[in-house]
Amino acid sequence: MATERTERDREGEHEGLLRDLGQSVRARREGLSMTRKSLSERASVSERFLAELEGGRGNVSVTRLQDIALALGTTAAGLLSADAVSDAGLDGPRVIALLGLRGAGKSAIGQRAAERLGVAFVELDAMIERAAGMSLAGLFELHGAAYYRRVERQALVDFLSERRGAVIATGGGIVTDEETFAILRRETRTLWLKARPEDHLARVRAQGDLRPMANHQDALSDLRRILAAREPLYARADVTVDTSALGLSKSVRAVLKAAQAGR
Repeated sequence: MATERTERDREGEHEGLLRDLGQSVRARREGLSMTRKSLSERASVSERFLAELEGGRGNVSVTRLQDIALALGTTAAGLLSADAVSDAGLDGPRVIALLGLRGAGKSAIGQRAAERLGVAFVELDAMIERAAGMSLAGLFELHGAAYYRRVERQALVDFLSERRGAVIATGGGIVTDEETFAILRRETRTLWLKARPEDHLARVRAQGDLRPMANHQDALSDLRRILAAREPLYARADVTVDTSALGLSKSVRAVLKAAQAGR
């Protein structure tokens, strides 16, 4: 009789362990805003296996569990710890906000970093255009800068209210609006993508926009003036990434490191 009870107890303990492990994996994955498909690709396991695991029905080996843990940015021991489920939901800001003037590398770096993090890459300017039903140029022309800033702030608040992870590229002048910048700094992890004025212009030209280069010296002088005025604001970001010094690949790695540090 005692042996029967011990066997039953042991089975119950195993079921409880698998259930807790499944909850831990799911909480960690959702805390990172990672889809099951994305996790399966990173850990080289099937989505069906992950579904079984998260449902508390997966019989996982130690080595496979470690592969899943590494894909989630933790360890097998971390997933098995008593506090794993609660900790997974408290990783800190899940939105990484990239700051800087046009040509800083926000799109190129942001898209690559978002892909590596398994989250969406979004551009605040595109959200503003959708909200306003017109281009940014038209918005400025018809309603002026003050109205644009209000639409920008509301678009940002609406997006952040969705509580989903993302890398977001912001407009170059967002730091000049004190209220919007305060929201951004409070609700996201902010990164200033810093670059030399010459690199800003070269990158804009590489994107196919030759207008800033029509008069190179005037454009460069204007850019230096704008950067000088905004540098103290950009410098209030959580992290500064010097894209001119690092180049594309190392800048992406710096963004990923900053994102992990903020969890």
